[in-house]
Amino acid sequence: MKTKITELLGIEYPIIQGGMAWVAEWHLAAAVSAAGGLGIIGAASAPPEIVREQIKKVKELTDKPFGVNVMLMNPNAPEVAKIVIEEGVKVVTTGAGNPGEFIPAWKEAGVKVMPVVASVGMAKMMVKAGADAIVAEGTESGGHIGSATTMTLVPQVVDAVDVPVIAAGGIADGRGFAAAMMLGAEAVQMGTRFCVAKESICHQNYKDKIIKAKDIDSEVTGRSTGHPVRVLRNRMTKEYLRMEAEGATLDQLEQLTLGSLRKAVMDGDAMDGTVMAGQIAGLIKQENTCKEIIEEIMADAAKLLKL
Repeated sequence: MKTKITELLGIEYPIIQGGMAWVAEWHLAAAVSAAGGLGIIGAASAPPEIVREQIKKVKELTDKPFGVNVMLMNPNAPEVAKIVIEEGVKVVTTGAGNPGEFIPAWKEAGVKVMPVVASVGMAKMMVKAGADAIVAEGTESGGHIGSATTMTLVPQVVDAVDVPVIAAGGIADGRGFAAAMMLGAEAVQMGTRFCVAKESICHQNYKDKIIKAKDIDSEVTGRSTGHPVRVLRNRMTKEYLRMEAEGATLDQLEQLTLGSLRKAVMDGDAMDGTVMAGQIAGLIKQENTCKEIIEEIMADAAKLLKL
């Protein structure tokens, strides 16, 4: 399928893997890119040299395009931004801030910049700063979220900007892909579906938590702090919400979740760790390879869109 995004990025299918902290590392990024999508390394708060090492490992496994997600609130973001250029990475997605200070250097180096936004206002700001495309992420997504739904956000962003828009949040199959295209998107970004890919390094307990999830198992913590995070309900979320209701301070809440994402992803603690996942988790029923995931979505979407 050719879209403005496949042509912009030089990829076969308009499917992009989310830059999830701890999850989006070189194994997964390489597998998604090799399967025809765009794999993303999630730099998160990793030391810059670890990010460089991850980039080199992806290059060893595939010659297809891939990208790096730069978390702008990370103190190491300026160094990671330079490494992207030095290593010849062709695509960057950004989150948790404004990438304006880095965009000129990236553009000069030929890097395509695709900020993740949760509002029309931020989308316009990013395009003015030089973004090549916009990832419009609805509140259905896992991890840090905005308030607008994918269904409402995507078409409004499409109408507001003159660059291609990528839909994210609540997409995991051909139906979601087709719906995103009908809303005006040129590609989709998926996180939760790739968490359970066979190439994902997520602990089996984390994958099983997603596979066994029901439609009502999604929970949002942190609304009182102004930093809402969508996760799957477990013992930790129950305690967090209790503390929130009782007026716990931001420091107290942060202490509860310190290192909890790593605990879930790497150690498999699905009870007291943070299992970030989108509302679409209830639709995911099994592990597949990245190739199987992408090909199934594209085949189903082609039938729906009558391509």
